[in-house]
Amino acid sequence: MSRLSASASLLLVVALAFAGSAAAALYKWTDAQGRVVYSDQPPPADVKGRQLQAAPPPANPNAAKELAQQEANFRKRRTDEAQALAKSDQARAAEQQRNQGCAQARSNLRQLADNQMAIYRYNAKGEREAMDDASRQRESDRLNAWMRDNKCGS
Repeated sequence: MSRLSASASLLLVVALAFAGSAAAALYKWTDAQGRVVYSDQPPPADVKGRQLQAAPPPANPNAAKELAQQEANFRKRRTDEAQALAKSDQARAAEQQRNQGCAQARSNLRQLADNQMAIYRYNAKGEREAMDDASRQRESDRLNAWMRDNKCGS
């Protein structure tokens, strides 16, 4: 492509971009130096030129706003989906932790119910002491209350 053609094409693009309205006329002619001229003014009377058809108006004048709104909606949906996924992951982890706690409580209750087995606990001083029947009952009541509060099945 020659330098003249590139300049002329660039001039045409700029002229079309700054066209005031779709009804504005655009003219093309070759001047005395052989350069192609595009203008919104008609050529001089002694120069043969032709009128070009102006660029059509955009199909939707609000297209840029709508595209920006669609982009914002898409970003919001992605953020909402990520938040929902994080929330479900947290709920799943909490459910898993609750299930583990329930299983541990059931196991402890079975051990407490087995009066044949001695169960030892450490007191506040760090000394090991055997649980008596009253301690077993208090611990059993505490575990049953915890299971009830945490909605553990039987």
